Amino acid sequence: MEKRPFAELGLSAEILKAVDKLGYEEASPIQTAVIPHGLAGRDVVGQSATGSGKTAAFAIPAIEKVDVKVRAVQVLVLCPTRELAVQVAEEFGKLAFFKKGLLEVPIYGGQSYERQFRALHAGAQVVIGTPGRVMDHMERGTLKFDALRIVVLDEADRMLDMGFRDDIEHILKAVPPARQLFFFSATMPRAIQELIKRYSRDPAWVKIEAHAQNAPQVEQVYYEVDRRSKIELLTRVIDLHDFRHGIVFCSTKIMVDELDEHLHARGYSVDRLHGDLTQMQRNRVMEKFKRHGFEFLIATDVAARGLDVDDLEVVFNYDLPNDAEDYTHRIGRTGRAGKKGRAVTFVSDREIYKLQNMVHYAKLKIRRERAPSLGEVEEARENVFLEKLQATLAEKKFKSHDAMIDRLLDQGYASTDIASALIHLLQSAETGPIPKPVPAAKVQHVVPHAPIRPVQVPAPVSFAGGTAPRPTAARGESRPPVECKEHKPAKRTYERKPRTGREEGFTTVVFNIGREHLVTPADLVGKIAGVTRLPANIVGAIDIHETHTDVDVATEHATLVMQKLSGIRIKNQSMKPALAPATAR
Repeated sequence: MEKRPFAELGLSAEILKAVDKLGYEEASPIQTAVIPHGLAGRDVVGQSATGSGKTAAFAIPAIEKVDVKVRAVQVLVLCPTRELAVQVAEEFGKLAFFKKGLLEVPIYGGQSYERQFRALHAGAQVVIGTPGRVMDHMERGTLKFDALRIVVLDEADRMLDMGFRDDIEHILKAVPPARQLFFFSATMPRAIQELIKRYSRDPAWVKIEAHAQNAPQVEQVYYEVDRRSKIELLTRVIDLHDFRHGIVFCSTKIMVDELDEHLHARGYSVDRLHGDLTQMQRNRVMEKFKRHGFEFLIATDVAARGLDVDDLEVVFNYDLPNDAEDYTHRIGRTGRAGKKGRAVTFVSDREIYKLQNMVHYAKLKIRRERAPSLGEVEEARENVFLEKLQATLAEKKFKSHDAMIDRLLDQGYASTDIASALIHLLQSAETGPIPKPVPAAKVQHVVPHAPIRPVQVPAPVSFAGGTAPRPTAARGESRPPVECKEHKPAKRTYERKPRTGREEGFTTVVFNIGREHLVTPADLVGKIAGVTRLPANIVGAIDIHETHTDVDVATEHATLVMQKLSGIRIKNQSMKPALAPATAR
């Protein structure tokens, strides 16, 4: 069954805006088939398991039909478990984000009645609940169906297996006869067919087959990780396996931009691809990626469609895809041309429930892995360096420096100390120049930047099974705090004395970003150091104004900073750095 863009399904501007915000640029097969029938007011029977994207298939027409001026229950969704009820309620909330006045509430056993009473009394128009708790509210008189327009039975076969048939029939007998009914079930046993025959009216039948689409050459793993720690885990996995060419899939265009910004600041070679780029920009990015012009492409599903690359090492599902079909399309981009590939998926919070259903629906073979520790990452990096050193020694393609080594030996240095010092210098060279001491007067405005790739985060990171210990700086390195986008920083005020003049040896560069963009000194210093590969102490005083920021940069590097930062995004703002006017300097 084909997919169609949401824009072709006759949806309102509010829904189209919501699906665009969520990154759902194209409807799944079941959504494409069900939504038009739902909008037309027809009963629908959908044979499809969780993992096929069916929630939006019934949620979108239901939201379209809700009259926000009527403060009464208009949509009832019955689910077999509290977990599914919460998940469906969250999906309704996201899809109805721009439809002001629509309220949804999940009601299920184990939750306080008082909270549910308040939501129902406030006039919630959409109720998502388990059959038992719905019947409780019906008997208490707190749930009335006078204005009910739509009833949805989600995973009907599972509800019958759990013994809810009598409850379901009791509820269906109590709802108004002139209502629209959605039945969704993975299987169609006789009991389900009897319910459909008894309570639906000339339904449209939609059947989506489950297919096992595993790519045999793709090793599939997932990590259970807190949302705030995804960036840290992503960089650890990249460094642990020394991946150099892959795609990182995100659900939304906003997340693509934010992840691109974070990885750039950490020194990774990345570029982005999503629907807001022009076709010319997309073509340029894709051609550069095919030529290995950068290491990782960060993209949405639709933007990356048609990208044909045979030598991808890895595909990251930074955000869990919308359905199992999108998942199999993503992982199918690696492991091509007879080569082995790897697919890595990050799962947070209640997404594990969604992943389990996707595994069942598409017959996926995916195993859970433990998040690598900082020690394991460091050991892997040392092993890579050791292999390169062994290869160089074996090939003997290096210039002899016997005279220099003899001089050091004559001065009493041990051969092992000489080798260790050389390795230390080589590793330091890979991570950039050694920073000079920062004057005490500047310490409060400059956040020192850690060696480029990888950067370790000092804040605790929460992975499955507990919280990783706070890492300590190794070999005298200082490590910057990394801001997680999921937690928007509060707007802050910078109370600094006005500058009395430019610092000696520094030039003032003006950046078109300021307090209104919630920028911090750490953002600017981290971005400058990460993009230019220069030490953090080339940055001097920083003055953040409402719409722009004055940054003192070492004069000898000012031109390079402006060139490298031009067009780079900070806080989702494209940079246009310029020299400050002479009077301002």
